[in-house]
Amino acid sequence: MNQEQSSLVLQSSSNFSPPKGVKLSYGTAGFRADATLLKSTVHRVGILAALRSIQTKSVIGLMITASHNQVSDNGIKIADPNGGMLSQLWEPFADSLANVADPFELVQLISDFVSKEIIPLDNVRSAEILLGRDTRPSGEYLLEAAKQGISSIKGAIYHDMGILTTPQLHWMVRARNMGMNSTEHDYFQQLSHSYRCLVELIPDEKKVSKSNDIVVVDGANGVGGDKLEILRELCGDLSIEVRNSSKGEGVLNKGVGADFVQKEKVVPSGFGRSDVGLRCASFDGDADRLVYFLVQPDSKLIDLVDGDKILSLFAHFIKEQLDALKDNELEKPCDPYHPRLGIVQTAYANGASTAYLKNLGLDVVLTPTGVKYLHEKASEYDIGIYFEANGHGTILFSDTVLSWLEDRNSELSSACTGSEKHKAALRLLAVSKLINQAVGDALSGLLLVEAILLHTGWSIQKWNELYKDLPSRQLKVKVVDRTAVVTAKAETVVVQPAGIQEAIDTATAKYRHGRCFIRPSGTEDVIRVYAEAATQEETDSLANSVAKLVDQFLGFGSSQ
Repeated sequence: MNQEQSSLVLQSSSNFSPPKGVKLSYGTAGFRADATLLKSTVHRVGILAALRSIQTKSVIGLMITASHNQVSDNGIKIADPNGGMLSQLWEPFADSLANVADPFELVQLISDFVSKEIIPLDNVRSAEILLGRDTRPSGEYLLEAAKQGISSIKGAIYHDMGILTTPQLHWMVRARNMGMNSTEHDYFQQLSHSYRCLVELIPDEKKVSKSNDIVVVDGANGVGGDKLEILRELCGDLSIEVRNSSKGEGVLNKGVGADFVQKEKVVPSGFGRSDVGLRCASFDGDADRLVYFLVQPDSKLIDLVDGDKILSLFAHFIKEQLDALKDNELEKPCDPYHPRLGIVQTAYANGASTAYLKNLGLDVVLTPTGVKYLHEKASEYDIGIYFEANGHGTILFSDTVLSWLEDRNSELSSACTGSEKHKAALRLLAVSKLINQAVGDALSGLLLVEAILLHTGWSIQKWNELYKDLPSRQLKVKVVDRTAVVTAKAETVVVQPAGIQEAIDTATAKYRHGRCFIRPSGTEDVIRVYAEAATQEETDSLANSVAKLVDQFLGFGSSQ
């Protein structure tokens, strides 16, 4: 890094001193903390984004959001060229960048990294960054910090895309780097057009008129509800009622939103007795999570239709279309291509959902907890579907399968236009454009759920009855050192310390449909315990038994 560039970084960063005694780390959700602590971090992430853009010769995205956190928090995450999350190889640099205290040490750190990664800061390659933020008041001044960080790298430019959902910003980065039109208008047009295509392809015998067929959506008092109101107008006869948009008096994520609904299993603010029997859904604050729910007759509790059920609905529909295409008489003997459909879950997925998916004959694999692991594994399939129970997930289509679908569509359109096989190919192509392949997206996910329910003729009650969740319980146990626990097999087996897995297995074997695993928290010195069994009473007993084992092996009295 030459003297001129070093001076620019030094001058700019001197205006953004990091808070003393605060250590931040770049996790799956990027950096996240109380907004008052983040100015220097956001400024430095602006520098990182410019360097990443130069190295990859691509547009990079920066999204200022804290998702489902309280309104006083904020954060920043980076969208890589494919619209996904920042490469894990750059995460250690992000951590170091955020936490170095002295401006001169910061310049040296950047200079060393630039040399190591061979990033040419010679103005031959310019950097281009797309910026977005959610509705948090702190977003404005943090956005300014990001802009100054980007501008400290010579020749770097940014485009302020305004207030967006997180998935919109990721979609824009992916689209821009694919040479596609990438404005918010383009996003809305692609989703609404794909939704209408799917609805037009519903078989005649399944087209039924439904009275009172409305979906009521909780927007978490955030950006998602506002964007959904725009999208609703483009989707024809889709009947959506939006509550808890950012225009109301409610507080972002307080008593509302997908995270609240999924964890507490109670109605969000603004819902009650008049909604019993209606199809309801919740976004989180930045609209990258989606769950559905039914209000129970007492108008306080809900029946949750979570990410596992959304995954199951999507898998059922995709498999149905692929099965329709398998028996294609136009397929030549020399063309043996059959797309590989893969389902990716974590150990936190309810065991009943995994059993249901396997009973469909689907390939189900587990990864460690974290969207980055799920997304990476799903990308290994021709069509990979992943979801977490919290409502974050998507469907990935490989270039190979998209080319195959285009070819199959061309063959079928010339030989048997309008046949069910032809419609199956068109449906899968429409799904690939409707779903946000960069990240989980509550807006596109909602439209796909609604289209599939119309296609199947299912009510939310019938959808919810695909399988019955096993009772589950999650506990936290404080320990001396969480790193003492080492897991394997997608965090389902403990390999260290010796003896604890055998003890867990013995405890679990006492319960019908028993399943239990432990894993260290990524942020605090606790061990998380997850248990399932045939009844809630048995589940609670199993969870408590294993929590006691964790305390015996790793708790504060374990060394005595």
